[in-house]
Amino acid sequence: MLFGAGHGSAFTISCDLRENAAVIRVGGELGFHSAPLLREQLRRIWDGPDRPFLIVDLTEVTFCDSVGLSELVSALQHSEATGTRFVLAGVHGPLARVLTITGLRKAFEIHPSSDDALRQAAEARPDLPADGRPLSPGPDGTPPPAAPAL
Repeated sequence: MLFGAGHGSAFTISCDLRENAAVIRVGGELGFHSAPLLREQLRRIWDGPDRPFLIVDLTEVTFCDSVGLSELVSALQHSEATGTRFVLAGVHGPLARVLTITGLRKAFEIHPSSDDALRQAAEARPDLPADGRPLSPGPDGTPPPAAPAL
């Protein structure tokens, strides 16, 4: 999805659902105008089937204000309360600096990329390959579904 975030670059958000992980990819400015869109995407994931990992890929984020940061903290708190492992991926530049200065970098599990985070998720579930698909056939003997396109 592409949204006008208001004052700066366009805000993008997409979701990739895997067997044991949801990956939300965010791009552009995460702030006052766009944080509610992230909140809504998170709510949809939490309302769906349980997934032990929730990965928010921030590689394409160009700006994050206090409202965006607050949304990430709220998501972390909600994930901890529900037993979901919340992971940030692709944190860089000003966002990495803000997380460090505020002391929040220690609060979040951070991976260099969503692929690294998915590999970690697969290691936590040895019955899944690194891309999160099931290894074994389904109960009726059908082959596992193909990995969704990234």
